[in-house]
Amino acid sequence: MTRSYAEWQAAAAALQFDGRPVINGARITASSGTTIPKSNPATGEVLSQIHECTEVEVDAAVAAARAAYESGVWSRAGAGFRRERLLELARLIEARADEFALYDTLDMGKPIRESSTIDAPGSAALYRFYGEAIEKQENLIPVTPPGATALVTREALGVVAVIVAWNYPLEIATWKLAPALAAGNAVVVKPPVEASHSTLLLAELALEAGIPAGILNVVPGRGSVVGKALALHEDVDMLAFTGSTEVAKQLQQYAGQSNMKRLALEAGGKSSNLIFADCDDLALAAAKAAFGSFYNQGEVCSANSRIFVERPVYEEFLRLYAAAASAYAPGDPLDPASGTGSLVSEAHADTVWATIENARRDGTIVAGGRRPEIAGSRAFIEPTIVTDVPADHEVHTREIFGPVAVVAPFDTEDEAIARANDTPFGLAASLWTGSLARAHRVSERIVAGTVSVNTVDALGFTTPFGGFKQSGFGRDLSVHALENYTDYKTTWMQWG
Repeated sequence: MTRSYAEWQAAAAALQFDGRPVINGARITASSGTTIPKSNPATGEVLSQIHECTEVEVDAAVAAARAAYESGVWSRAGAGFRRERLLELARLIEARADEFALYDTLDMGKPIRESSTIDAPGSAALYRFYGEAIEKQENLIPVTPPGATALVTREALGVVAVIVAWNYPLEIATWKLAPALAAGNAVVVKPPVEASHSTLLLAELALEAGIPAGILNVVPGRGSVVGKALALHEDVDMLAFTGSTEVAKQLQQYAGQSNMKRLALEAGGKSSNLIFADCDDLALAAAKAAFGSFYNQGEVCSANSRIFVERPVYEEFLRLYAAAASAYAPGDPLDPASGTGSLVSEAHADTVWATIENARRDGTIVAGGRRPEIAGSRAFIEPTIVTDVPADHEVHTREIFGPVAVVAPFDTEDEAIARANDTPFGLAASLWTGSLARAHRVSERIVAGTVSVNTVDALGFTTPFGGFKQSGFGRDLSVHALENYTDYKTTWMQWG
């Protein structure tokens, strides 16, 4: 059922918040005795107090996860048992999808239209996908010499730590948790302090779904404390992360300093979008470019924020793109009519705004470039299009994580490819062309984990998502994500 603005406001007013961690199947009070006020960035209203966990809670959560894993109640229960529990969890998420959507919208400012129709239902569907997929994995019996039989199986790693970003709190947690749980691991999650509530609710529903206590633990708190403690913990076997490249590099160091735990890191991005003059539908390319750069307030790791346009269609594309950007005007996140919502905080908006001011000084703002105050909050920024800045300007080189995109012309295919690859990141890219030969030729040369042809930022449950270069390693989504949380074990039996 589609809710009206007034109905969403009423549902938000009635929502209950609980910022306590979930460890070994129970809500507990953090030993620190301190909390972190969590406010709605769109209004400034304090929603709840997030318990500030420390190494004490991390140790307790890891111990609970280890005990649950070693007991075999999940790891040795069989794929069929885990399948049924994950399918039930999917059903429970669907039944409370509006509650999940409200938590993410109120926590980090994303439009309720998207969190209720995409994020929450999509997360439920992904638990269902991995629940079904785990029973369809196959073991191997490779060729061996006469008198021997070898069985190659994929085994769960044990205790998995997950550190989640705030831009898609429920979805990104699901991208890690669903395959990790399906494979039989026990998990400790550090949700983002900016948006912890949906992951905490998820842990409660996991228990209701029949997932044993200790298999899914959630420890909120600051990354510098909880995240670091998980990364350094000697009894964590693997860590999965989505966030900045800077933090990903720290996690690599922590893994090396401790027990050489395995890592799957989805880090920063600065994705390009190449528009060739032989594009079949320039208006569609412009509309999709606006989606690729301004959706979710531009707070997307794979946002196509560097747009390069072949010179013969540059001016026309720029006109169409500026017009398409107007559909992403910010407004109250609880209003289904809002184009986008607020940024995650006024502090983050300050950082994005400073970049816009630098671009205004050094180049041209052709659309947007304003920071409206809505409901007393200055966490809103209009979609902003920048041109006429040098190639080494920060709008070309730095992941801004806000509704800011830069557009520049190119003259040759080689130049376009060089500009696309002129970045330390390699997460995603897009290109628009009516030539199948060019589509193959250019996509082959672009260094990115996903190249979308005649669309932007394409992904699906069946295709792996992740990056090259400083965008990290390991893949989310698809059956390949199970490889992050398992490894091969060879059992060799000698008969003669």
